[in-house]
Formats: sequence, C-alpha cells, structure tokens
Amino acid sequence: MPVNAAVIRGVQKLVLYETRARFFLVGSNNAQTKNRVLKIDRTEPRDLVIIDDKHVYSQQEVRELLGRLDLGNRTKIGQKGSSGLSRAVSAYGIVGFVRFLEGYYIVLITKRRKMADIGGHSIYKIEDTNMIYIPNDSVRVTHPDEARYVRIFQNVDLSSNFYFSYSYDLSRSLQYNMTLLQMPCDAGETEELNTSGRQDSFDIFEEEGLPTQVVHSLINEPYAKYVWNVRLLEKVKDIVHPDWLLYIIHGFCGQSKLLIYGRPVHVTLIARRSSRFAGTRFLKRGANCEGDVANEVETEQIIHDASVMSLTAGSFSSCVQVRGSVPLHWSQDISTMMPKPPIRLDQADPYAHIAALHFDQMLQRFGSPIIILNLVKKREKRKHEKILSEEFYPAIINLNQFLPPEHGIEYIAWDMARYTKSKLCNVLDRLSMIAESVVKRTGFFVNRPDFYCHTLRPDERWGDLGGKVTPNGRLQTGVLRTNCVDCLDRTNTAQFMVGKCALAYQLYALGMIDKPKLQFDTDCVRLFEELYEDHGDTLSLQYGGSQLVHRVKTYRKIAPWTQHSKDIMQTLSRYYSNAFSDADRQDSINLFLQVYQPSESKPHLWELPTDFYLHHSDTMILPHQWHSYTHWWTDGVLTFLPVPYDEAPCEKNRRKVVVKRVNRYDESIDIYTEFFKPYELTSFDDTFSIAMTNSSREFMPKTVGLDPSPFTVRKPDESAKSVLGSKSSKEEAVLQRKTAASAPPPPSEEQISSSSEDDSEDEREEDGTVSQRSTPIKLSEPSDSIRAHEDQPQQRLPPMRETYGLNLLANPPDEDILIYHRFAHLGQNQHKVERNDDTKKLDAVISLAPVSLFPSDSIYEVSAPEVDVQSREVFECHVQTGRGWVRTLCQDDVLMYREYIKNRYM
Repeated sequence: MPVNAAVIRGVQKLVLYETRARFFLVGSNNAQTKNRVLKIDRTEPRDLVIIDDKHVYSQQEVRELLGRLDLGNRTKIGQKGSSGLSRAVSAYGIVGFVRFLEGYYIVLITKRRKMADIGGHSIYKIEDTNMIYIPNDSVRVTHPDEARYVRIFQNVDLSSNFYFSYSYDLSRSLQYNMTLLQMPCDAGETEELNTSGRQDSFDIFEEEGLPTQVVHSLINEPYAKYVWNVRLLEKVKDIVHPDWLLYIIHGFCGQSKLLIYGRPVHVTLIARRSSRFAGTRFLKRGANCEGDVANEVETEQIIHDASVMSLTAGSFSSCVQVRGSVPLHWSQDISTMMPKPPIRLDQADPYAHIAALHFDQMLQRFGSPIIILNLVKKREKRKHEKILSEEFYPAIINLNQFLPPEHGIEYIAWDMARYTKSKLCNVLDRLSMIAESVVKRTGFFVNRPDFYCHTLRPDERWGDLGGKVTPNGRLQTGVLRTNCVDCLDRTNTAQFMVGKCALAYQLYALGMIDKPKLQFDTDCVRLFEELYEDHGDTLSLQYGGSQLVHRVKTYRKIAPWTQHSKDIMQTLSRYYSNAFSDADRQDSINLFLQVYQPSESKPHLWELPTDFYLHHSDTMILPHQWHSYTHWWTDGVLTFLPVPYDEAPCEKNRRKVVVKRVNRYDESIDIYTEFFKPYELTSFDDTFSIAMTNSSREFMPKTVGLDPSPFTVRKPDESAKSVLGSKSSKEEAVLQRKTAASAPPPPSEEQISSSSEDDSEDEREEDGTVSQRSTPIKLSEPSDSIRAHEDQPQQRLPPMRETYGLNLLANPPDEDILIYHRFAHLGQNQHKVERNDDTKKLDAVISLAPVSLFPSDSIYEVSAPEVDVQSREVFECHVQTGRGWVRTLCQDDVLMYREYIKNRYM
C-alpha cells in the first residue's frame, strides 16, 4: 500500500528583479534550497508574455544567473552604478495578472500573517499587496480612463479577510481533503506527473533490493466557486508550473485554543464566501440563472487535538454549515431611500428551475439530506418577508416529488423574529432542539474510529447519530442551509446554536468529554461564542456594511443596556453603507472577479445602468441542451447518495486527481523542516507568529481554587470579571495583552509588607476577586510562639473557602506550623547561594566562578562545559544534514533504519 503524504508548494518566497526589457521573478521554497525563475517580457504594450523553463535552480545557480543578467544589462561595462538589474520587491505569492485598457499588471502579496494551523498546514492572511505595471514606460500606450479602473480595482481591499495556504486546499472541506488522502490509488488509472521532465524520483530501498515503498501526494484542482482569483490566474494557468499558482479565498478564518486540563484543543472556524453572484446587500439578492445565490457562505468548524500536529497521526473533526439567500429571482427596489425597500419577485418560475440548479450543486458537494432552516417572518401586518416563504416552500414541494423519499429536501420554517418578542418562548431553547435534530441527521466528520471510552461510557444520543460510519471514522452526509432575508443576524445566531451542538458531539467523539452536551456560561461555550461573533461581524461587514446588530446575548436577553445604543449605531451604519457606498463596492467586486472586463468596444463599467447581464450571462445565450424539470439533478448524483458525488471514488473524480511520486524537487510537509532551521539564525517571534484569536484562559475567572475545567458553569458575575476585568470588549482585551509586557516590575517584599490595608481592600472591591497584590502574612521567627501571632492585629484576608476551596482549621497543630515555617524559609532564601563547601561539588558538572568581591552577592560566571569528541561529531553531522550534505551511512545505521521501517510500515 502506498503511503500518501501532503506536498507543500515549492514557491513560498518571491523576489522580483527588473531590467528595461524584462521582469525576473525568482521563487524559492521555505528553506531557500530550490528555486524557480519566471521571465516576463516588458516590451509588449498589451500582451502578457511569460516564459517558465520548468527548471529547478540551486541557490548558487540563481546567484550566477542574476550575476550574468546584471552584467549583460549594464549600459557601460565595468561600472557598477549603471547596473541594469535591480531588485524591485519581495513577496510571498502571486495574486494574479490583470489588464484594463493598457498593459498587464502583476499583483503580489508583500505581507502575510499566520492565522491558523491545521495539522502542520499553515493558513495565512494577506496583510498587504503591491500592484506593479509590467510594460516599460518606453512602450506604454496611455489611456485616459486607465487610472479610474485602477482605483476601482484597488477598492477591493485585499488586506481585509483574504486567506491562502501553500499546502492546504482552503476551497474544500477538511473531510474532502482527508478522504482524498485516504482514497486508494491505482497506478493504471492515474496520471504520473514529473516536475522536471526527468525521472528523478527515488525509492527508499531501491539499492538494497527490498520491497519498494513509494510516497505519493495528491494534487486536486480547487473548488472554483470559493476561489476569488481564478480568473486573475486564468491567463497563466497553462503556461507556468503549478507551484506558482496560489489560490485565495475570501471570508473569515479564526482559531482559538481550548485547554482541557492542560491538553490543547484548537477550535478553528473557516468561512468561504462564494465568488459567484457576489456583491453587496441590496444589490445582490436571490439567485442568478445558474443557481448561484447571493451571500452564499460555507462555514466549517474544525476541532483537533493540537498535541499531535499531523493530518495522518492526529485526531480531527469538522462540521460544515451553509448560509445563502433564498434561491429565487427576487430583488428589492432601492430607488427610494427607505430602511426596508419592498421585496418583489422579478421572474415567474413555476417549475422551480433556479432552485433545482442550486440544490443540484448542493447534492453534489454535500450529499443528502439537505435541510433548510428558513427564519423569515410568517405573520406581518404588511406582507414583506412572507412573499419569499410563499414562493420558496412550493418550490421545495415541487422538487421533492421527483426525488427518492429517503433523499428528499427537508424544510423547517420558524419565525424567529416573532418568537423573540414573545415572553413565553425561549428562542435559544427552540434553536437547540432544531440543532440537535439536524446534527443527528447529517452527522459530522471524524478521522478516527470510535474510542473505547464510548463503550465504557455510552450515551443514548450517540447511537442515533447520522452520517456514514467507515472503518477510518465518520463522514458528514448532507448539510444544514440556514437563511433569513439578509442571512446576517438571525442566521448567525442559528448557526452558532447548531455549531454549539456539533461542538459537543465533536469533543465527545475525540474523547474530551463524557457526554455530548455543553452548557451556557462555561469557558468553552463563551470562547466559541466569541469566535462566532467575530465570524458574524466579519461577514456582516462584507455583505451589509456594518457589524451584527442582534447577537447571541440579545436573544438570550442578557445583553447590557449599553448594547441598545450600539445596535442603533450599527443600524445607521448599515443604512448609510447600503445607500451611498454599496454601488462603488459592487463595481469593484465585478472588476476584481473579472465579471466585467474593460474593452474599447463596449461601454465603461460606470456607464452601465445595471450589472444584471454580467451576472446572468446565460440569459443572452440560447441553451444547447434543455434542462429537464423532472430529472433536475446531475447524472450519477443519486447513485452515491447519501455520500457527496464530489467525494465518491468515481471516474469523474479520478480524472481530477493527479498522483505523483515525491522526488527531489518536492518538499514534504514536516513540522521540523517547516519551522526549524538549525543552520541559520531565526527569531522565535517570526517562527511562531500565529495570531490566535483568543484562548480559554481569557474567559476563566482569576479566583483561585475554582474548577479549571472549561466545561464548568460559571456565574455571570464571575465570567464578567475574568482576565478581561470589568471591561468585556475585545479591543480592551487586546490592549491589556499588549500592555502586559510593558507593565512595571512587581514590588519587592518590603514594599508589599509596607502597603496599607486600605489599598488591598480597594483592589478587592474593584476586581471582585482576590487581588494578586494582596498583603501577605508576616511570618515570625522560628523561635517565636504561635500565640504571638494571635495577639497581633490580623490583616483582612479573603475567606479561606474562596481562596483554597476548603475551610482550614482555626488552630493548626504545632508540627504543621513548623513545617510551614521551614517551607517559607526555603522560599525566602531560594535566590541565595550559600558559600560553603557544597558548591565545590558542582565543579564536576558546571564551573561557577564568583564575579563579585562581596560575599553577600550571589553572582557567578559560568564557564562553558567540556564537550567530548563524539558529541561534537553528532552535532556537526546534524548541521551538515540540515545544509543538504548527508554523510554515508555505516552498516549499523542502515540496519537500524531498516529495522525501524520494517516495524513502522510493514
């Protein structure tokens, strides 16, 4: 059986060099041991001419190449000042190539920030980009409207919520990526890719004559629907090596760390926005003629045990949800300035053709069942949102009559806004019931079979769980699709409740908790709620122009009174954005996604009265094949249900997968080679610069003695006065973390003992907890009696049960007091080194030479220890191996390695 391994993209660091006639883009891997070169012609005023020789250069070869280019492009031989090769910019990836009315531009990622880590695969956020004009000024043909198109294109801020990865396919779910790794490969049915044109792949036991064990990697095409720079790379996709192609997604990515008694568990939330029929709130409603809906976002929550950072050896679980506009032809008239424009149905669709195209896509990607949670209003004085429900529900009934009953689309309609105003109904309790039934129907993905602890501590809900059980774990089959009118506030709260229910099952599946149930007001749920609110705010800003108006606390009815004024401001901000800035944002999105491509023969983008025909291109083309109203799904989809058609091991998907043998030009994902470089000086902050959203420590109260479990229910006042203090906003928490490093040093013992009782009492009143600077008890000398302490005035201390978790004895015995005195004496003198003969015993281990002439000082100079010859040889061999100079293995090493491989893989 072959061992499947992920392969990292070979181009992670770029340097752009320029001459008068060409750009030279030098790309290297993370270790900078293998390089590629792109040659971009600058003499063509309108065309893009790129040459990729597909050759892999060493570092020395690149230096020689750049030196020859520098020498050959000088205007005067022998003068360094007239150098023809100059370094333009350093980058981390190519976003794409774009052309308006003049020549082409290249867009490069110049700054990045690590946001998450999934099994050793790093996910980065774009922090800054650079847009460079390719043709030389001598051949440039200017156009008066070019600058305006550049401004519109740059109005899409690439530094806000665009993400990429060199080794992980962000456009697809974790279930797809991991089942692709586990998919059996047949050498007769797959294509073998050689990156250099030569047979440079090697086998481990090729020379020893032992059974060959080949390492494979699987490279699949990204899911274009969620990739935002597909058309920007379309011009060069078939010209350059795949390592140059870097696909980016738009949406949200956040990762939090949950500590379960010291065991790290990472909670990752990834939201992928659809690049089809994308736009702003009132300008993009409903669906286009291809079944793509507005504001379609796929949200995936990934739980994994961070103590093992490997996709093959670690424990992972994921659950996917979808939000999107109602798949009908509808819009809102924004010609009149009003907060809620009237909803109108633009086109009659008696056979639900648009809805059929949309749910056909969902069946291919997610399988069955497709569950719809419709949160629009049912009862209104003036019919507004109800128009959508009256059209949506008959469309589902029409589609279901042709599907098999076991794979039918399930429809749940619940007027969430109406029940929020009611005092008799708890909204979140009802959502919790819906979430429980949904998770039991769809299941979730786990890459491990059930643990033995599930047999020891069975739960009745575990046996009713849906999905598909395989020998390698569980698969999610089907998905929940949530929508209201805007798919913002109500949808985010509903998705949070479903995610909270799924989180309990995921933690139970990974053996973290004893039953699949999580309570509110626990550190775990509070951390998860914060993550989902960041997720909801980000998506709301992208689509609606403001942050969320109604949050989870709003529906729990525990929001503070100051939240109402914030809600009013968010509503006004959303209204202003929709009225004045959405049109410009829509133009920039259309230009960035290349839905509109400028040309001399057609009107400019700002001259178009509407962008309807840009997003409904099929309306202008006669269909070659009429779509059936009864057989509305793609051929072969029902064959593999409930498993998604995209993940089924069918011939269609086998053609997408390219199997290649790992050769000396590929770089395998390995934690050591990714982070550690023993042959060069590295910075700890640069190496581990992950921007963790928050941690469970931030939500844990400071009171000593409480249960440290993140699943313990805290009181509301305890949770409010955690490390964040009396301020609960996220900005103040970040400010507190930043100022912690610049805080003054703690006071000395004399300052502590001389502090007044009033200061400590004021600190306890402000924090509501035990202050860290509370005055300690002044210990008496060992010769004093215990009664002397009782005669002294006692300082005010917090109750013992609050501090220690139990009531101590009022009069402890003398033996315990003596033990405590000795312990305190050791603690007071732990920084002092007594000068006696015992220190001479350390000479055999380490040499301590006193620096100060005063005997009261305890400052010593440490001399370097002696290192034997064998240790030096081991270290030198390690450094040489890191540089790529591997020494010849001796017979003992070969036998040891062969024994290891035999025990590990055979």
